[in-house]
Amino acid sequence: MTTVVADISVSLDGFVTGPDAGPDNGLGTGGEPLHTWVFESDDPLDAEILARSTERSGAVVMGRNLFDVIDAPSGWNDDMGYGAQHAARPPFFVVTHDPPADVRLELDFRFVADLPTAIEQAKAVAGDKDVFVMGGGEIIRQSVDAGLVDELVLHLSPVVLGAGTPLFVAATRRELVQREVRPSRTAVHLTYDVR
Repeated sequence: MTTVVADISVSLDGFVTGPDAGPDNGLGTGGEPLHTWVFESDDPLDAEILARSTERSGAVVMGRNLFDVIDAPSGWNDDMGYGAQHAARPPFFVVTHDPPADVRLELDFRFVADLPTAIEQAKAVAGDKDVFVMGGGEIIRQSVDAGLVDELVLHLSPVVLGAGTPLFVAATRRELVQREVRPSRTAVHLTYDVR
């Protein structure tokens, strides 16, 4: 059975980007330490978690703001895509009411008007793999609030950003079941059961 996993890096003070995030500044000003565990770590645990998540991905759901960052000229390329250096190519379902006129990357992007439909379509094509909701923060919050997520994975980075894009704003109160806590030198990888 396909598991829907919301997976995102977050600062100690709850931000998923630094301030002024946008298509040419995807992690915001000063937000790069959020992804040290992905791009700069030599810790074997970080490498294992990234490889496992990438391998498990049968489809990916994201919001339009994140798509604009990824497809921007300074965004992903053929050597660095989903799963960073693993450059996986699952189908991507972008939640938006305003699909772009054209797409720079040669990846399988599908534009869907609402989040529940995007997740259902992603599940339909994921096969025996899982669906990953990769963000941004608002899409993660909405998917958890709507009960569309089975598992929440947070990569807690040892940085206080002070401002930026918060992960949970005006979220519905919910108690999760902590399933796994795995610390590396660059992050604490947390897994929670949501349902």
